[in-house]
Amino acid sequence: MKLLAIDQGTTSTRSLLFDASGSLLASAQREFSQAYPQPGWVEHDPRTIWRDVLSTAREVFAKSQAPVAAIGIANQRETTVVWERADSTPVYPAIVWQDRRTAAECARLRRDSAEALVRARTGLLLDPYFSATKLAWILDHVAGARARAERGELAFGTIDSFLLWHLTGGRVHATDATNASRTMLFDIHRQCWDGDLLRLFNIPEALLPVVHDNSFIYGVTAEGLFDSAIPVAGMAGDQHAALVGQVCLDAGMAKATFGTGCFFLLNTGQEALSPAKGMLTTMAYRTGGRPIYAVEGSIFSAGAALKWLRDRLDLFTDVSRTGAMAAATGENNGVYLVPAFTGLGAPHWDPDARGLICGLTLDSGPEHLVRAALESAAYQTLDLLGAITGGGGPPRALRVDGGMAGNDWFCQFLADIIAAPVERPAMLEATAQGAAYLAGLTLGIFPDFAAISAAWAGGARFEPAMGGAERERLIAGWRDAVQRTLAGNKHAKN
Repeated sequence: MKLLAIDQGTTSTRSLLFDASGSLLASAQREFSQAYPQPGWVEHDPRTIWRDVLSTAREVFAKSQAPVAAIGIANQRETTVVWERADSTPVYPAIVWQDRRTAAECARLRRDSAEALVRARTGLLLDPYFSATKLAWILDHVAGARARAERGELAFGTIDSFLLWHLTGGRVHATDATNASRTMLFDIHRQCWDGDLLRLFNIPEALLPVVHDNSFIYGVTAEGLFDSAIPVAGMAGDQHAALVGQVCLDAGMAKATFGTGCFFLLNTGQEALSPAKGMLTTMAYRTGGRPIYAVEGSIFSAGAALKWLRDRLDLFTDVSRTGAMAAATGENNGVYLVPAFTGLGAPHWDPDARGLICGLTLDSGPEHLVRAALESAAYQTLDLLGAITGGGGPPRALRVDGGMAGNDWFCQFLADIIAAPVERPAMLEATAQGAAYLAGLTLGIFPDFAAISAAWAGGARFEPAMGGAERERLIAGWRDAVQRTLAGNKHAKN
């Protein structure tokens, strides 16, 4: 039995084929471009995303003639799409999770004391990161959109919903509990769209998809897409899929995914804990109607900083070289990069902050900037851990995945900075693997979560080796750089 995972990310779309043991059989990938029409704005073309999903899936099917039992979807979260129900045409480009255009509206709502309601119902903060204000912006800025939405002519969804709509030929408008929990419109305690929040953001309920479990038969693919109809049997936001892929299925287990951003999730079981300042309470996953919760810290820029150095500054052509470049410096020479390209996420939540490089001297070179970019992801992870634990002890271990997790230098530096072991799985495709697991769970290919846990295979383990004094010196330099960034933002506002 084969399972197809669609992993639709911020910078690329991939299709991956797994067997019943969770082993990867074949994959295909397409990178796509981001649009930045104004400072702080980030957009995607949803039509390109759908085209790439279809082409990569067909490419994978061509590589393996074995029949596919089900499809699982993992997707970039919060990214917002509104489309025509009649012909599936988007009314506006997808507004990406990184987009900050609604920062002023979020600030206005905070001044009106709306954040307490948002926090209590959704576990989230009032921030442009999430979908609600993006959706309201589209309705208010596309001619006729609000009136048409109220008449039921338009549909809203995060990327999972948009792909499901196209995969089923427009027959199914649905989402899963994890993606719903990232919209700022979903009550994670009552597990339903919240009327008070819909009124707060002025969102017509007719726009919204139906919410299902993460393991669920959402529908079957439309005739003509593939050689046969295939059920879509699992969906989850990418970070929640990675939590499942890393089999962090028991309370107290944690993972960090280092992709475009970095997202740390700590499984808290059936209890939705009140999060520490700057952190989020969110869904971990929902199966059999039973919600499991997590505490999350969201870093907006991790791999994005390396992409910026590659694509904008031409410091290297192959990301795999960055570990060797960082090691060649011997030390960071006091150079720090705070990658606030689209604001600072947890635990600071400053949408107006902008990137800063400090500590440059005439001896600084490309390798120092590369090292600073890699180091920044580790420092930001430490900041998340500090916020969650209140400055308590380090975790027993941190499981990592995503593109940066393949970098040995980075994983060792991360272990040194958080003063805890870092565990890397044998298979880094945890996000796609989690989507496949959820689909396989629906069909009984995996009878239960215990079977999924048994399929996980460990890879490398990195033990902290840095001396305490060196660690504290480096962390002090990072915290000084962050304070300079935050102070610079306040100065710019004044």
